[in-house]
Amino acid sequence: MSPEFALSPEQRRGVYAAIYGRRDVRHFRPDPVPPSVLARLLDAAHHAPSVGFMQPWDFILIADRALRARVHELFLAERARAAETFPEPRRSQYLAYKLEGILDAPLNVCVTCDLARGGVVLGRRSMPDTDVYSACLAIQNFWLAARAEGVGVGWVSILCPDQLSALLGLPPTVVPVAYLCVGYPEAFADRPLLEATGWRERLSLDRLVHYERWGGTPTGDWAAVAAAVCERAPFEPPRGGDCAPSPA
Repeated sequence: MSPEFALSPEQRRGVYAAIYGRRDVRHFRPDPVPPSVLARLLDAAHHAPSVGFMQPWDFILIADRALRARVHELFLAERARAAETFPEPRRSQYLAYKLEGILDAPLNVCVTCDLARGGVVLGRRSMPDTDVYSACLAIQNFWLAARAEGVGVGWVSILCPDQLSALLGLPPTVVPVAYLCVGYPEAFADRPLLEATGWRERLSLDRLVHYERWGGTPTGDWAAVAAAVCERAPFEPPRGGDCAPSPA
């Protein structure tokens, strides 16, 4: 073990607390996010890693209620179309969910990706979609920093990208990656909404970890890793599950 570069236990707990306590927030208080806090969130997002240091992200800050109302109309239309893909009773359950806070949150943020930024980017030739992946890392940084500041974030994915691009006047090479509702939440839920209401279950981590190749089993030195994965992750509150108990 080499703890030379590790954060202090208190700092590590803070990092894991932000990760495990992050939620997709839909219910907001009207209190605005102070400029200094918002600037910290944006700066955290801007310090995300990116392939070839391309930094493909931009952030559109939207407070105008009339503009947000037009985005909300796009959401309602897409939600109606999506509802048709579910049979009953799933359709009614889907329509009963509050899946956005576009008009409730004091701020909306659209995170975009510039597909042409940087020209020929080091490390992107074999995986050209790494520009979008990099933008997603900025979104995650923003989200975790927000949780650390007590700010809620909700990602609205039920939007047509082309319609949103036209509404926000995006250039041809720029695509929207995330439309975020941002503000102080009424509360942070203990569990994600879709997990708590039975829409989907959290997958068991031990079933998602493979060793050396797809489907590889934990033999040899991997056995200790498998036992630790099955037990729980560091600093995570104990959870119920179907893993066998780790050896004492």
